Amino acid sequence: MNKMRVGVLTGGGDCAGLNAAIKWIVYGAISSDVETRYGRQIEVVALKEGWEGILMLDPQKGMADERYVQVLTDYMVRKIDRDGGTAIGTSRTNPYNVRGPDGTSRDESKTVVRNMEALGLEGLIAIGGEDTLGVANKLHRDHGVPVVGIPKTIDLDIPGTEYSLGFDSAVNNIKILIDHARTVAGSHRKTAVVEVMGRHSGFLAMAGGMVSSAHLILIPECPFELERLVELVNARRQLKSRYTLIVVAEGAKEREGQVVARTSEIDVFGHVHLGGIGEILADEIKKITHLDTFAEKLGYLQRGGAPSAFDVKMGHFFGITAVDLLMRKQYGSMVSVQGGRITSAPLEVLGNPVRVVDVDLMYDRNKLNARRDTALGWTVL
Repeated sequence: MNKMRVGVLTGGGDCAGLNAAIKWIVYGAISSDVETRYGRQIEVVALKEGWEGILMLDPQKGMADERYVQVLTDYMVRKIDRDGGTAIGTSRTNPYNVRGPDGTSRDESKTVVRNMEALGLEGLIAIGGEDTLGVANKLHRDHGVPVVGIPKTIDLDIPGTEYSLGFDSAVNNIKILIDHARTVAGSHRKTAVVEVMGRHSGFLAMAGGMVSSAHLILIPECPFELERLVELVNARRQLKSRYTLIVVAEGAKEREGQVVARTSEIDVFGHVHLGGIGEILADEIKKITHLDTFAEKLGYLQRGGAPSAFDVKMGHFFGITAVDLLMRKQYGSMVSVQGGRITSAPLEVLGNPVRVVDVDLMYDRNKLNARRDTALGWTVL
């Protein structure tokens, strides 16, 4: 029987749930049901280090270039869904914007196509966020690459799907880490400002703040007024509360203000590295209220660790469905969740605005927190 060779890569930031998807891509590929339905056996090849691996591959060596390729078997992947991160490596490489030593950029997308041919790949499954899947979409559009995507990002901001791998695990991590900050704040009568990820979307801050019973939540979708924030902090002091817990997304900003960036450098996808709003807020609150205030930036910790049961389950669903979409030749699409059901969406939806919190539906602008009067109409995932 003619064997089909399929590549899989993970790109961008790591998160929990990636290994579950990789495992179930392999298990789905070798399923006897898939073989019976489509009349082909499938071999899955890991393209190590994301887009970097397929670019740096030596086409003369092809499958023998073990630095960047490896055939995946069910024996090799049977336990990896227990672990966080990605077993096949990742990078923030953009084939359409490869920077040379002199700082100039060049389009190396044709190298991806050439190296896929050198490996004998008839299909590609790309697991990643807006940037990684954006590259996949361009490769399909520009060069006809037979690619299918799996959405991954703890920010939950990918358009076209209600869920992306890693979000639930990140929320669980945030809850644990915030609970640690809470014990310190409560013991010493402090105000704690906990900064979580979320460039444009406040889903992590909202969910993490809600499950941690945060007193205030600041999100990118609703610029805040420092005066009102201080009023709410002072109101808690008048209630003789021992501490105040504030959760802030890295992309949150004061009204008429700017987002806080760690550096002015722009990466190959055109992004600046955000971070630092928590420390700035803690300093301002301390200066105005004279309350003992500290900031904690959770950073990479919220992305690490073992996946939650939900992300393992979603990795199963996403992995086997990606194989099915590839065999159906639904190239240029990604696995998607819509209305709570597993479906697909064209990768072209990545050109739409990112998903953001519906402030009118979910957020209380006056109390700077999630609404507490009703959840009618909220999206559960």
